[in-house]
Amino acid sequence: MNYRFLANAVLIAHVGVVAFIVVGQLLILIGAAAGWSWIRALWLRALHLSAMVYVAVQTWFGLVCPLTTLEQWLRYQGGQASYDGDFIGYWLGKLLFYQAPPWVFIAVYSTFALLVAASWWWAPPRRRA
Repeated sequence: MNYRFLANAVLIAHVGVVAFIVVGQLLILIGAAAGWSWIRALWLRALHLSAMVYVAVQTWFGLVCPLTTLEQWLRYQGGQASYDGDFIGYWLGKLLFYQAPPWVFIAVYSTFALLVAASWWWAPPRRRA
């Protein structure tokens, strides 16, 4: 199996998780204002909240995301130390990973987790009838 291919697949999945959290929250807020019923699905909202709380908690404890660890291990196994020379890995990595002091990530992720939790109050999920 090609480790670089697997590393890129993990990176794409990682970007997908980030997009689910960020774009999902945007759609929840827009959908609440627009009256979209699908944004109130309990399973969707529980998954969304759980994902964001997981990110915030791991940041508070200074843990590295398991997807990042897996991707880095796969890249190492494939003889690739960085994203140099790999288009998908390089650009998705630039999009997803940026440098800032740890307190910035703690503040941003915690604030976003509070926004996600607050949207449960503003647009509460509902069980199916």
